[in-house]
Amino acid sequence: MILSSLYIDLTGSMGRGVFTSENINKGTIVEESPVIVMTNDERKLLDQTLLHDYIFEWGEKKDQCCMALGYVPVYNHSYKSNCEYEMDFENQVIRIKAMHFIKANDELFINYNGKWNDDKAVWFDAK
Repeated sequence: MILSSLYIDLTGSMGRGVFTSENINKGTIVEESPVIVMTNDERKLLDQTLLHDYIFEWGEKKDQCCMALGYVPVYNHSYKSNCEYEMDFENQVIRIKAMHFIKANDELFINYNGKWNDDKAVWFDAK
């Protein structure tokens, strides 16, 4: 499920991003994306490719990885994101939920750390 108001467009500095053509209320599930789950050995291979930037750690022990379908891989990162993602291991989906009111034409962001207010440096800022 992808909210019908979502669309992908170019951002000013981050390549592509996910935007909304309509206002979104706080608490709205904007996307529920199925995932393809892969083993840790498969992740080692993916880490050697551009897909490394688009996969998520997966599983209670984080011993797997997944590739989300839908728009999930296109959401850009912000430490002060307006959305949060939730991993549903049992149903093999990632949900994106609005954590604040989002105005029409705004970009939707997730915090790659998993929690919308986590300011720990992510991998590309930690270098």
